Amino acid sequence: MENKKVTIDGNTAAASVAYAFTEVAAIYPITPSSVMADQTDKFSCAGKENIFGSKVDVVEMQSEAGAAGAIHGAVSAGALATTFTSSQGLLLMIPNMYKIAGELMPNVIHVAARTVAAHALSIFGDHSDVYACRQTGYAMLSSNSPQEAAHMAAIAHLSTIKSSIPFIHFFDGFRTSHEIQKVSLPNYEDLKKMIDFDALEKFRNRALNPNSPVTRGTAQNDDVYFQNREACNGYYEKVPGIVNDYMQQINEKYGTSYKPFEYYGCKDAENIIIAMGSVCETAEEVIDYLALKGEKVGLIKVRLYRPFSKSFLLDVIPKSAKVISVLDRTKEPGSAGEPLYLDVISAVKNTEFESVKVFSGRYGLSSKNTDPSHINAVFENMKSESPKTVFTVGINDDVTNLSLNIKEKIHTAPAETYACKFWGIGSDGTVGASKNTIKIIGDKSDLNVQGFFSYDSKKSGGLTISHLRFGEKPIKSTYYIENADFVACHAPSYIFKYDLLKDLKPGGKFLLNCEWEESELEKILPGRIKKALFDKKIDFYK
Repeated sequence: MENKKVTIDGNTAAASVAYAFTEVAAIYPITPSSVMADQTDKFSCAGKENIFGSKVDVVEMQSEAGAAGAIHGAVSAGALATTFTSSQGLLLMIPNMYKIAGELMPNVIHVAARTVAAHALSIFGDHSDVYACRQTGYAMLSSNSPQEAAHMAAIAHLSTIKSSIPFIHFFDGFRTSHEIQKVSLPNYEDLKKMIDFDALEKFRNRALNPNSPVTRGTAQNDDVYFQNREACNGYYEKVPGIVNDYMQQINEKYGTSYKPFEYYGCKDAENIIIAMGSVCETAEEVIDYLALKGEKVGLIKVRLYRPFSKSFLLDVIPKSAKVISVLDRTKEPGSAGEPLYLDVISAVKNTEFESVKVFSGRYGLSSKNTDPSHINAVFENMKSESPKTVFTVGINDDVTNLSLNIKEKIHTAPAETYACKFWGIGSDGTVGASKNTIKIIGDKSDLNVQGFFSYDSKKSGGLTISHLRFGEKPIKSTYYIENADFVACHAPSYIFKYDLLKDLKPGGKFLLNCEWEESELEKILPGRIKKALFDKKIDFYK
């Protein structure tokens, strides 16, 4: 059966596949994961059947803690259960997560990774929430794009059934969760064939049943607790192999090339970035750009973060590697290093790569934009005679001076990709119209498309910028448009506030949605706007 190709966001892609394996969904809304729960409820209300031929039982709880408790109850009763969350919502689930993992219960939590509130609340994305759960016993699987969100969702559900280890499947909040792309959804018949039904039956047989009572949730003392915690080791040791096996099945079926750790770049690369999440898409663009200049650079994409497989990582590091920069999308104050960095350091110790220099970098907190120039700066730092071994990228750190300087502004998106920016006010319809536009282009043509929508925290009444790309080549540009072919402004007052034409290409098109007559524009338009229109030979429309 041919897979259905639709123009959707990452949340919808993950939910569409998660529904196939779910019998009970306990939900509670939290930005930016709410769409997954909403879509699951819509599917159920429409009578959609999962791969077992039944409609998913959806229940909204009073909090994320309640949702996790309901999931724990469902899996204890032998039902395949799923929930969706982000940030503080995920942290509220931690007590139940320890229990679910400790009892070796299959379960998947899909996470649109979001900043955990520290000195301030942020609704935007980074990995601080999923990193906070790495000690719970949940396996962790990362997606980098809406398409991957669909595939990794399937791998997470298939793997949890076979391994009895619960999974967190996560992707970047907003950047992936709300990014719109053309996605090929796996059909349910294919997914059903991949299920280990023997493992599923064993799980069902462990369900609490009044006819065959067992004791659970006991209190243990020091005489047995330690031994029982160690007894799960064998289950976790099998997880990387199980995940890899399902990745190979997905690869064979859909033409992908997934591995627990994937290498991209020059075979004899000397400077390597290790990262996970949407930044990997940008890094691939930069590597292609630098390769044309003869640079020996590469990227290792982390798919399976927990359990962290030393052998799968070492297998993909080029023998030529001299310097590795590990990029973490979080900050752990007081730590010797961020989590992924420490894992890599531990993995290379006492191996042939022990002499490789390993740098620690932080990026993208609270959805801070990370563009090709920032990734290029990371590679430049590795080549430097006096590199920063601990650094930040994407900000100007004028307090501790850890940030990397941007020496060169580069543009790496394919020249054939058409890029558009729409400036609007939250709730004025600009974002909705932009979403419909990119979906129409995606669904009614053979072009690849991407839609991303940046907000300030106000949302309604605040600044919105819609970033639309489309073209014949695959689109990996997971960053704001900085080299646009077309710019539209739907809020006339913005011409006095923002440099609207800074990111418009020479010879590009500018549309100002206003009520001013042409005779008035001569007086109203700021001098810098007029100068940019003239210098860049921009086509101006009103």
